[in-house]
Amino acid sequence: MKNYKKRVVDSLLLKKLKGKGAVLIEGAKWCGKTTTAEQTAASVLYMDEPKTMNQNLVMADTDPEYLLEGENPRLIDEWQLAPKLWDTIRFSVDHKRQFGLYILTGSAVPLETDEIHHSGTGRFSWLKMRPMSLFESGESSGEVSLGELFSSHDAIVRGAAHLSLKDIAFLICRGGWPMSLECESEIALQHAFDYFDAVVRSDISRADGVSKNPDRVIRLMRSLARNLGSQTSIKAICEDLKTNESSDFSEITVNSYINALKKIFVVEDMPAWNPNLRSKTAVRSSETRYFVDPSIAVAALGLGPDDLINDLNTLGLLFETLCVRDLRVFADALDGEVRHYRDKNGLECDAVIHLRNGSFGLIEIKLGGDTAIEHGAATLKKLASLIDTDKMKAPSFLMVLTAVGNYAYRRNDGVYIVPIGCLKN
Repeated sequence: MKNYKKRVVDSLLLKKLKGKGAVLIEGAKWCGKTTTAEQTAASVLYMDEPKTMNQNLVMADTDPEYLLEGENPRLIDEWQLAPKLWDTIRFSVDHKRQFGLYILTGSAVPLETDEIHHSGTGRFSWLKMRPMSLFESGESSGEVSLGELFSSHDAIVRGAAHLSLKDIAFLICRGGWPMSLECESEIALQHAFDYFDAVVRSDISRADGVSKNPDRVIRLMRSLARNLGSQTSIKAICEDLKTNESSDFSEITVNSYINALKKIFVVEDMPAWNPNLRSKTAVRSSETRYFVDPSIAVAALGLGPDDLINDLNTLGLLFETLCVRDLRVFADALDGEVRHYRDKNGLECDAVIHLRNGSFGLIEIKLGGDTAIEHGAATLKKLASLIDTDKMKAPSFLMVLTAVGNYAYRRNDGVYIVPIGCLKN
């Protein structure tokens, strides 16, 4: 990148280095892991640098301690190419008894190997990095802070949104890839397709060491794109493939492909939220299916901004994925996670941000418009009324997160209406 943009994860990295000997930054390729780590590292080893890669791998086998020599914190980029380094770093942390010694970055979970003998518990801290949120890429003004909504139950929010539906469609297709910010619009849109091609042609096979047919990968990723934001089962995905792709996958194959996509951080499903309720309503426990960035789905389906504007249903599903991406980035900064609620009666909440201290906020995601906002607010209030506040906290806030709308504001019933173009952590 020509101009490094500050990321939410930057402060998290510094915080973790103060309490652990080593920090492992994981995430999808091209999301900015190396750039983020370079800002803090005092020395760097690029394991995949072409002119030294073979030497690096030999040294990792014969004298791994030598690769760790350098000013701390020392960055080991793409460490998973030499899994033996894990135990070497763990041993170094144990004996130096210092914090902030090493930063590791990787775009894939290493294959099962007998070269790693220790989990790293107590020595390593993990940090997941995702593509950029709209706040980090400069499209959100950041006038509404999730952190402030958690700290003050009656917070007054103010913010003016400047994103049109056309802007939102473009941002969905462009995605949060840092390198795309430095390009003209037409070129920026190509990055997601290039990323998709890399996943299909090679990355997914490298994830588990099993060669995969690119055409079958494309068909599966198209099916996942059609089922974004749903709790679609593996069996249902097989049926979708048979119906829409004229392709017959076994459940075992589909599951193995999806697991490979998870290992390279392309797929990140959302866990279910199971609150204490006054009634004995059965809560669905299936995870909700998402790509780590909406542009991956766009590339899988072969769409562009104009296609989304002409298909508001698809635009709505992909906008939800964009919001989930941003909420995950912000939740990490607040020591929380994003979950999804759905019960047997069909009551559903798109996103629940749950913090470690037990606080939580309920969020419905809508493109905009009075009818959709009213429906979202009614859903939030109904779910809030079911919470057993004798056993858990009441929600810190109820929010309808929208694509468009002139302002962020708090309604008389306490529900916040916030355009995504106003939100930050």
